[in-house]
Amino acid sequence: MSQMPQPPQLSACPACDEPPQAGDRYCDQCGADLTVAAALSAEAALSAEAALSAEAIAGRPEAHGDLPGAHGDLPEAHGDLPGTHGDLPEAHGDLPGTHGDLSAPPRVNGAAPAAHPGPEPDDYELAAPASGGYGQVADPRAAAALGAPEAPVESGIHPETNASTHTSAASSTGSGTGTGVDPRLSGGEHRPRCAACQEGTIDQDGYCERCGHAQARDRDHMESELEGVAAASDRGLRHHRNEDAFSVSTAALPDGTPVMVAVVCDGVSSATRPDEASAAAAHSANQALRASLPRGAHPQQAMNEAIIAAADAVNSLALDTGAAAPAHEGQRHQNAPACTIVSAVVTSEILTIGWVGDSRAYWVPDDRATPPARLTEDDSWAAQMVAAGLMSEAEAYADERAHAITGWLGADAYELEPHTASFKPDRPGVVVVCTDGLWNYAESAEQMARAVPPDARSRPLNSAQVLVGHALDRGGHDNVTVAVVPFPAAPGRAGSA
Repeated sequence: MSQMPQPPQLSACPACDEPPQAGDRYCDQCGADLTVAAALSAEAALSAEAALSAEAIAGRPEAHGDLPGAHGDLPEAHGDLPGTHGDLPEAHGDLPGTHGDLSAPPRVNGAAPAAHPGPEPDDYELAAPASGGYGQVADPRAAAALGAPEAPVESGIHPETNASTHTSAASSTGSGTGTGVDPRLSGGEHRPRCAACQEGTIDQDGYCERCGHAQARDRDHMESELEGVAAASDRGLRHHRNEDAFSVSTAALPDGTPVMVAVVCDGVSSATRPDEASAAAAHSANQALRASLPRGAHPQQAMNEAIIAAADAVNSLALDTGAAAPAHEGQRHQNAPACTIVSAVVTSEILTIGWVGDSRAYWVPDDRATPPARLTEDDSWAAQMVAAGLMSEAEAYADERAHAITGWLGADAYELEPHTASFKPDRPGVVVVCTDGLWNYAESAEQMARAVPPDARSRPLNSAQVLVGHALDRGGHDNVTVAVVPFPAAPGRAGSA
């Protein structure tokens, strides 16, 4: 995930005294909102300073006014001393892929991504690049109260696909969805009780009104499985909510051959409502692909149109209900909802990838003696440095600015040029579609191939679960989402269009 410059940090959580990590917006121990606490602390400090200044000013006449009375009759003892008591003295290019043999790592051809004048620092508090270079620093975008209702829980897949969907809460405090009666509420109104203190009720933002503890959400952990494609998503170990989303589905081409679809989106955490942005994008892209592919659209064209549909869905979140669409120029400096996207369409002969941002797709063949390959190029500061020949890949990704993204879906994006590429592997394998919450712990194609179980093609859900566990076992700093799509799509796996 990407995010904006962070607010001032506290030395300890005001609710439980747990020292926060640098960049934390919520307490890892109790879930208290550190951003609000920091703002209140700063306001209190300013108020105290102002009070002290006022007191000092008010006290000056008393301290330095009637000095002759304080020191006796100085004119008599020392003569007339009238002068002794005076005044004291802070782009993207189109990447049309070519059909090729994936026995060697495939090449994704196209122009280098265009620099965006205002990339957002990523979820690891990475600083924006220096001004004048690739990805110049942009002024922080002011948050706007957009007044839209909270998006419904994203299950990861739509009902019409008839998938088996499993949802659980990834929290040691339980689900926090009990319906006990709060004796403090007149009329015995039923509202959820806090899973931590068992006394407070839960507000609409998911926090206990008594102790402030963040409650588990349905999106904290999601899994979906169809015959031929599966995905899993987890909140991770450091975030208060899951801002990733996915959608998997199956369809049939006009000739009846099956096609598998997987869409994975990563919300930009420093933008408003990133969880809604990722959910809207995943839903819209999936729906667009399932509508166009059965009509015979070329996979790359269908992918391009699906990403545009996803972008439109995210853009619409920036508008107030009933408000007219603002001018494009006026949107660029809004803190509008935003996300990245990566999607895969797999048939019996070809696999097609589309993306905007730094979520990725990898090819992992069943024959592990054959080289795996990364199928996407990040829209990020590091990728631009490598493309320009200014740094090696190792140097660029070791830099603190590496994950600053230069492309995303959102009303404040300068332009949208989806990347698409198609490949024709010469052997069976799987496509791994994931957010940076996974690939941060398996960055190269070889590392990803080692993390993917050998039986991934026959057990895609298990493989998705293993890959999520791989990220959690290594720190789980970010939300992590992964879809596993076997290639080729086997006959008999086509779902309803």
